[in-house]
Formats: sequence, structure tokens, C-alpha cells
Amino acid sequence: MTALQLNTEIYRSLGIISEDESMLKKVAKYLSNIARKMTNDPALMSKEEFFARLDEAEKSPSRTFASVEELDKYIRSL
Repeated sequence: MTALQLNTEIYRSLGIISEDESMLKKVAKYLSNIARKMTNDPALMSKEEFFARLDEAEKSPSRTFASVEELDKYIRSL
């Protein structure tokens, strides 16, 4: 099957699925996961992953710096 035929099949299937919002959400999540795996871009993540990372960051201890120089020194030490 050629890429054009595959695209046609995908769009035809999406036309059928488009009437069911919950099914569209599942398809969108699935496609997002596939695309993320192909690009290997760590910045690409699902909404669930994004908010899970925010929750995790809020639980970890935060750091404060008295000056920009202190912040710069800390970042360079990483």
C-alpha cells in the first residue's frame, strides 16, 4: 500500500470516527504517542505527562538564590 493510499484510508476512518468525541480523543492520544516516539523530542508530551511532571516538580524542594551571580554559579555547576 502506498503512502497516498494509507493517507486516504486514515482520513476515511477518521471521517467515520469523527462523530464520537471519546473515540477521537483516544485516536488523538494514540497518534500523539506514536509521533512523539518517532521524533524523540523530550519536549513533546501528552497533557497528562505534562501535568504529572508539574505535580512532581511542585513536590520537590525548591531553591532560591540571593543574586543572579549565585544562580549563574549554580547552573554552571550542573
